[in-house]
Amino acid sequence: IKVLLWSKANKEGLFPIAIRIIKDRKPSYIYIGQYIKKDQWDAEEHKVKKSHPNSGRINKLILHKMAEYNDKSIDLQVDKNDTTSVAIKKSLKGNAAVTFKAQAKIYLDNLKTARKYNRISAEEPRVNRFTEFLSGADIALKDITPPLLNKYKAYLKGTRKINDRTIINHLVVIRSIYNQAKKGRLIDSKYYPFGADGIQIKFPDSIKIGLVPEEIKALEDKDLSDARQNHARNVWLFSFYFAGMRVSDVFRLTWSEMQDGRLYYAMGKNGKVDSLKIPAKALAIIDQYRGDKDDTDLVFPELKSLTNLDDQYFVQMRIKTKVAAINKSLKDVKKACSITKPLTMHIPRHSFGNISGEKISIQMLQKLYRHTHLTTTIGYQANFIHKDADDALDAVIGK
Repeated sequence: IKVLLWSKANKEGLFPIAIRIIKDRKPSYIYIGQYIKKDQWDAEEHKVKKSHPNSGRINKLILHKMAEYNDKSIDLQVDKNDTTSVAIKKSLKGNAAVTFKAQAKIYLDNLKTARKYNRISAEEPRVNRFTEFLSGADIALKDITPPLLNKYKAYLKGTRKINDRTIINHLVVIRSIYNQAKKGRLIDSKYYPFGADGIQIKFPDSIKIGLVPEEIKALEDKDLSDARQNHARNVWLFSFYFAGMRVSDVFRLTWSEMQDGRLYYAMGKNGKVDSLKIPAKALAIIDQYRGDKDDTDLVFPELKSLTNLDDQYFVQMRIKTKVAAINKSLKDVKKACSITKPLTMHIPRHSFGNISGEKISIQMLQKLYRHTHLTTTIGYQANFIHKDADDALDAVIGK
């Protein structure tokens, strides 16, 4: 790191003072905002000559900048040995775009480029809500402090009437945007408002309620004359019969994935591939759709009108719309079957977990749920295993 006088003058004939950073023989330059005449610069001493009226103040500024830049460059090299001169420059100089709105735009644009419709539709409103909290103003990322985030949490809870889990989702978006700037070395880690010394993000436990066997049977046996209700019931039960298959995977299911009485498919969420026997009850459902076979090879009709199933943005958009329609019809199904519990496309997996209880080994449940980690399965299934707690209560107060 070295201070020097830039070789080209501005329109007034003055030369800018610059800090040169060389890393791996590649230079970058930061201008300190001061301009002087060429004969007022001492090239040997790397400072302004006394002939300049403000030489003392400018030289103090140079010393201050050099000390600051040396300290920061050491920190960067300790954190990451392959830091480039450009990365050092960005970190030292700062960036006018290191504000929430600017970084949020980059974050959302990246999601759009990656065709992540579900993420965009969920996270863009959360970005807008933080801007709303700031009364439309922008804010530097370094000014997003734990006290400000606590005030934001109180605003979401008290003014917007948002539940605790959704509040965490709002904070996760801000953290993701902050991490984006942090990874780009646009902001110093010392300002980071999350983690052990700041706002800790922990999702609260949610209540997972599934149907019991009697309620499943009521769904299976009910004569539904309404075509939309019957279809919604079919999609729900098909998901349940495959351990709560995600509805997005149900909609993407093709006839060619079913061979010799088995289903071969890759889960859309994590790409895990497996094969499962097709239960007789599931076969009875898909038999209702065999007459609708077409060139798409899709079993269910939700995505058949799309011309390009490889465009995940439009596929995800269509899935969200169709799930909303299914859930709307399930409200009528629920009423027709005298079921009082929630009945949406989130519930088939909860129902399978509730009924399986301790009947199936945790390793087999991991396989059926397609979880990558066993700990995920253990945590999920713990929502439905109550025997030990029930026995403990009975032991004290009696049955």
